Amino acid sequence: MISNCLVVHALRQPDALTSLSLADWDLLLRQARRANLLARLCAVLDERGLIEKVPPQPREHLEWSRAIAEKHTQAVQWEVAMIRKALAGVGVPLILLKGAAYVMAKLPPAQGRLFSDIDIMVPKASLNEVEAALMFHGWATTDLDDYDQRYYRIWMHELPPMQHVKRMTVIDVHHAILPETARVHPDPEKLRAAAQLLNGYNDLQVFAAADMVLHSATHLLHEGELHNGLRDLVDIDSLLRHFGSVPSFWSGLPERAQELELTRTLFYALRYAVLILHTPVPADTMAAAQIGRPNRLMLALMDQLFLRALMPDHPSCSDWFTGVARRMLFVRANWLRMPPLLLARHLFHKAFISPKPE
Repeated sequence: MISNCLVVHALRQPDALTSLSLADWDLLLRQARRANLLARLCAVLDERGLIEKVPPQPREHLEWSRAIAEKHTQAVQWEVAMIRKALAGVGVPLILLKGAAYVMAKLPPAQGRLFSDIDIMVPKASLNEVEAALMFHGWATTDLDDYDQRYYRIWMHELPPMQHVKRMTVIDVHHAILPETARVHPDPEKLRAAAQLLNGYNDLQVFAAADMVLHSATHLLHEGELHNGLRDLVDIDSLLRHFGSVPSFWSGLPERAQELELTRTLFYALRYAVLILHTPVPADTMAAAQIGRPNRLMLALMDQLFLRALMPDHPSCSDWFTGVARRMLFVRANWLRMPPLLLARHLFHKAFISPKPE
């Protein structure tokens, strides 16, 4: 599947894009749009001074995506300012996660990255106070039935999504990076203890370098929906290349994965970053990450699934098994998040009891 994915080849070798035909450009843009990577592709070309060498027709699409991404960055900065204002009186440590963290910390993954909500992390003991403050400033829980409300508040690692009644922006309030019912339990206290203040702020934090990579990997490999899977893998690739300029990062990453019970997650993240995006990971780090390697049969199966599911959701990047792979990874994600009896009960309720959209 990788051989048919022009987006992957473009990210590996941006210089080769100047020789594409218009038909290839058309397919590349369609794949990039489905992967939510069109603006990222423009940023890569800008960074290398190649955008002017792109034919006028595809360049127009790329430049429009850049304009949208710039507006998106401004909107994220404004929304973070509103969240800070809403929580100023609460007095809890406020950690930005994923896209918002990349934007506010001015990290490379922020370039051309589009996302739909702001993710923050606060101590679990402060959830009620944080939710009340956000509600006072215009955020409200999205329309969920009683079962889903209970599902989030008892079993999940976050509150139900909250949407602002005027701006329609969405915030996800986390207290951990995986559900309490999950098979592995990265300690949120360890993540908070290592978090770092953002330059210029005394009330905003982001995860430490290794934790940021591990959280990105956790989000990718423990979620059942992989429509943005390649974009999330590009995030991991970008973080590794950025933080990897500090030699101690590479030796500390596998050690931190062990401490947070994420050795299997790190193994898969490094494996697929290297296989798909040719991320330059030192041999010593890859060797240390082998502690999370599954048995040979399991790894062969996971390769067949992830190397398909992480491609853009476009017919040119799919084969007869791609849909099956995505469904199997959806089941796997739920299996990792809940013990069997709870999972069976949850799936039964969602299938036969929960109200269905009209």
